[in-house]
Amino acid sequence: MTGARLIDGKAIAVAVRGEVARTVAELRGNGVVPGLAVVLVGEDPASEVYVRNKDRAAREAGFEVRTLRLPGDVGQSELLDTVQMLNADAGVNGILVQLPLPPGLDEAAVVDAIDPAKDVDGLHPVNVARLVTGRPGMVPCTPAGCIELLDRSDVELEGAHAVVIGRSQLVGRPLASLLLARNATVTTCHSRTRDLPDVCRQADVLIAAVGRLRFVQGDWVRPGAAVIDVGINRTEAGKLAGDVDFEAARRVAGAITPVPGGVGPMTIAMLLKNTARAAGEV
Repeated sequence: MTGARLIDGKAIAVAVRGEVARTVAELRGNGVVPGLAVVLVGEDPASEVYVRNKDRAAREAGFEVRTLRLPGDVGQSELLDTVQMLNADAGVNGILVQLPLPPGLDEAAVVDAIDPAKDVDGLHPVNVARLVTGRPGMVPCTPAGCIELLDRSDVELEGAHAVVIGRSQLVGRPLASLLLARNATVTTCHSRTRDLPDVCRQADVLIAAVGRLRFVQGDWVRPGAAVIDVGINRTEAGKLAGDVDFEAARRVAGAITPVPGGVGPMTIAMLLKNTARAAGEV
């Protein structure tokens, strides 16, 4: 059966991580040892897995990694003190506070406390403003990974009509800014968008980031379009699947990311790229 070209996020992430490892080796040769600090609060199983994967990938790339584990009942002031300690530590170039935090903690206040230069998640308001205004800054990892996938798959963005389904602060909004910076024409859609399938059919590049299992149907996809599926959902059988009906969409699309194995691996790769960049600017 013929179908869309598969955009292999695993292979592209390996390439990015290899480039980062070479950058880190050069930094170490110049006496700079890039350091990443990860703060994990509580014992959320999913967060444990994410942190473990980030820790392993960072060490493989040559970073010094420090994982700070705080109890789930930690107070707001103690958590903020931990962030300020890392801000002041010259050996730490990147700070990542694993989200979500346990109930009762103010996530926004914690993110705001991180030094923008060390905010390798790209969530600090200063970095958000830099992105929106087209200035250099840390870019959120998942949106940056989406752009990297498109670039390395030779998908032309300049002049293309990109439709982003989702307007979250983590993915949809920053992704729209990144696409605009690449001279794409961007339509941002959401739950109240009228005639959503018709809007999607106009897309040269269709990006789904809504968190709803197989929400985007195959007949929403313009023939030959590039489809990036950011969603990670569980089926009734317990398997991972995206926001796009993959089997239906791949018959129509020109290129498409699978779930798993598409956007997911890129998030950690771009985190490492951000941290190496932060170390290089010291």
